[in-house]
Amino acid sequence: MKSLFAVAVLSLPATIGLAHGADLSRRPVAQVWNWTGLYVGAHIGAGWSQSKISDDLYNPVIYGNNVRTAAVLGGGQVGYNWQAPGTAWVFGAEGELSALGADGSGTCFAVSGLFVSSNCRVRHEMTGSLTARLGYAMGAAGRTLVYAKGGGAWLRETMDISNRFGAASQRDDRFGWTVGVGVEQAIAPAWSMKLAYDYTDFGAMPISAPNTRGLAFDPFPFYVDIPGHSAQASQVLQTVKLGLNLKLGEDAGARWDTVSPSPLGLPVKAMAASLPVGTEFEVGGRVWYSFGRFQKDLGSYPAPQIQDPLNSRLTYTNETASGELFGRLDTASNIVIKGFVGGGSLSRGKMHDEDWLIQNDSVPYTNTLSDPVVGSITYATGDLGYDFIRDRSGKFAAFIGYNYLRDDKTAKGCIQLADQLFYAPCAQPVSNTGPGISEKNEWYSLRIGLNGVVALTDRLSLTADAAYLPYVRFRGVDVHHQRNEAVKDSQEYGTGQGVQLEAILSYAVTPSFSIGAGGRYWAMWATRTDAYTNAFGIRGLYQALPVRTERFGGFLQASYTFDSAR
Repeated sequence: MKSLFAVAVLSLPATIGLAHGADLSRRPVAQVWNWTGLYVGAHIGAGWSQSKISDDLYNPVIYGNNVRTAAVLGGGQVGYNWQAPGTAWVFGAEGELSALGADGSGTCFAVSGLFVSSNCRVRHEMTGSLTARLGYAMGAAGRTLVYAKGGGAWLRETMDISNRFGAASQRDDRFGWTVGVGVEQAIAPAWSMKLAYDYTDFGAMPISAPNTRGLAFDPFPFYVDIPGHSAQASQVLQTVKLGLNLKLGEDAGARWDTVSPSPLGLPVKAMAASLPVGTEFEVGGRVWYSFGRFQKDLGSYPAPQIQDPLNSRLTYTNETASGELFGRLDTASNIVIKGFVGGGSLSRGKMHDEDWLIQNDSVPYTNTLSDPVVGSITYATGDLGYDFIRDRSGKFAAFIGYNYLRDDKTAKGCIQLADQLFYAPCAQPVSNTGPGISEKNEWYSLRIGLNGVVALTDRLSLTADAAYLPYVRFRGVDVHHQRNEAVKDSQEYGTGQGVQLEAILSYAVTPSFSIGAGGRYWAMWATRTDAYTNAFGIRGLYQALPVRTERFGGFLQASYTFDSAR
C-alpha cells in the first residue's frame, strides 16, 4: 500500500510537468471559452475519519468507542462537464481514486473500570467515488465554477481490536454515499485549479469483539473470562483536496490574452504578482486560534514492533492562540520562496491517562482526567518552489520544504473516571496546583506539495496549499513528576508521515494592502515499527510507542505587497 500511495503522489509532478512543458510558449487565446469538455487531473489532500463502535453487550461505555484517524491522500480524477448553451449552469460527472496513508487508534468496549477494555486500530488504504456534479460559472468571463456533487463511494480499510487476552482483525471493502462542494478556477484555457470538500458515510458493518476478562469479587477478587462477540462499526470520512485539471482538446500552452479591468482601477493581488518581468514580495502577520490533540500508545511488550495490545494511553487536547509572521517571494524566473514562523500559549487543555492491568494486574482499567493542561507551541515552515503555470489569472506551483513543530505541555491534578477501587490511581482527587505529567515533543517534517493562487474577482483571491510529509521524525520526553523512581523521564523516538493543508481567502483593500481569513490543518503520526520509548531509563526496556498529533483552526491575516511592476 505504501507503494500505491507513492505512485499516487508521484503522479502529481507528472501532471505539473506537462503543464510546465506547455508553459514555454505562452500562446494567447481569444476570450470565447466555456467549461464543456473532458478533463483529467491529479490531487493531494487531507482527510479525517470517525469510526464509531457500538454493540448491545458493552453499552453504555464510560469512555471511547470513537476512533479518530487522520489521513493523507493523493490520486487522480477524470470527468466530463457540459455547460448548457447560453447559460452559466454546468452539469457533469466525475470519478476519483485516491491512495490513503492513515493510522488511528482509540479505546473501545470500556464499559467499566472492572473490565479489561480493548484498543481499536483503524488503517485506511484506498478510497474512490463516482459522482454527478452541478455547478454555476461565475465572474465576468465565467471562469470560476462553484459546484456541488453527490454519488457513491468506496473505502478499503483494516481494523484491529486487541487486549491482553484476545485479538481480532478484519480487512473490508466498504461502500457508501458521498456529497461535496468545491470551487474550480480556470487559470488557463486548458488548466484549472480546484479546492474541494467531501463528506462520505459508509454506514455500519459487523466487527468481532475479542475475548477479554473482568474482575469479580466473590468472596475475593479474581478474573473471569468473557467470550468475544459481534459488534458494529460505522465509518464517516471527510476530505479536503487541492487538485489540478487538464481539459482535453484545449491547447495546453495557451494563456488568457486579456484581463477584465477593475471597475475601481485596482489590480488583483495575484495578477500583479504574475507580471512576466516582475518580482513580488509579500510580508504580513497572522493570528491563529487552533485546537490541538496529541496521543501516544504504550505497548504491553518490550518489543517496539509489537504495538498491540496496550499498557497505557495518554491523550492531550488543548486550545491555543498564536501569532506568526509570514512572507512570500515570487521572482521573475518563477522561483517561489515562502514560509512563516510563529508561537503561542496553550489554554483550556485536558489530559486523559488510561492504564490497563496495573498494580500487579489488580486494576483492570483506569482513566484519569487532568485539568488544566498548560504549555506552549513554536513552529516554522520554509518552502522552495517553482510556478509551472503563471499568468495574469493565477499561478500554480510545486514545492519542497521543511516544517518544525515544538509542543510543550504539562498536565496538573487528576481525578479517576473509570474505577471504583479505592487503590486505583487518583481514587482520591489530586490537587491541580502542581505538575503531574509533562510532555515535550518535537516534530521535524519534510514537505512536498502544491500551491495555487487564483483571482476570483478584481479584489478577491484564493490561495490553497497542500503538502504531503513523506518523512516525519519525532522526538519526545515524558516526565512523571509524582513518581518515586530516581529517573522520572522517558525518552521517546519515532518516524512516520503526515499532511498539512491551508486555504486563504484574501481581499485587496488597496493595490498593496490585503486582509484575509483562512483555515489550517496539520496531522503527523509516527506509527512505524521504530516508534518506541525507553521507559524511565530502564536498561533493556524498549516498548512500542506509536504517537499521533493534530492541530487545526482558523486565522486572520494582513499583508503588504512590494511589486517591482508598480
